[in-house]
Amino acid sequence: MATTPDPWGTIHRERRALLADVEGLTPGQWATPSLCVGRTVQDTLAHMAATARMTPAGFFLKLARSGFRFEAMTAREIAELTAGTPADTLDAFRARLDSVSHPPGPVDSWLGETVVHAEDIRRPLGIVRAYPTEALTRLADFYRRSNLIVGGKRRAAGLTLRATDADWTAGTGPEVRGPILALLLAVTGRRIAHGELEGEGTPTLTGRG
Repeated sequence: MATTPDPWGTIHRERRALLADVEGLTPGQWATPSLCVGRTVQDTLAHMAATARMTPAGFFLKLARSGFRFEAMTAREIAELTAGTPADTLDAFRARLDSVSHPPGPVDSWLGETVVHAEDIRRPLGIVRAYPTEALTRLADFYRRSNLIVGGKRRAAGLTLRATDADWTAGTGPEVRGPILALLLAVTGRRIAHGELEGEGTPTLTGRG
């Protein structure tokens, strides 16, 4: 499968699309739990803004200040960017729409950060987005081969993943079929609506947490 070597154009477009979807949220919607366990919609957008302003050097400095505890560092970043109103968090995200700053790691991590966290926000709010198929298949390939942060390789191990809306199949073993977005979310540990995936391997994939 051919993929665009540099995904930053897609990242920037997807940030702008997400901004358009959340600019009109009510206070109650901002407080809605996202698909990220323990985080609200506002928290998740704050995390995206924090990542988009991070540099490799800044990442290691902040990690050291947090006692080399990744979750503690992330929580501090979110707390900083949610200390004001949702409008303040929105402004912080808006200021980084075209940023190419990021923590250390492969560039596909930041494409994934943008797409997967956007779904973490959109799904609980009932907002539907048609992402570029190329980006979704690229990310599905990336996460099923990597245990970096989200443990996608562990979840996909020993399974055949087959997209029903894209020309994409990967792996061997009991099959899991469904839309490429649902497969991507399942591999990254997100909750999938009942019926989105089917096949004998589905309970194994969705049960791996």
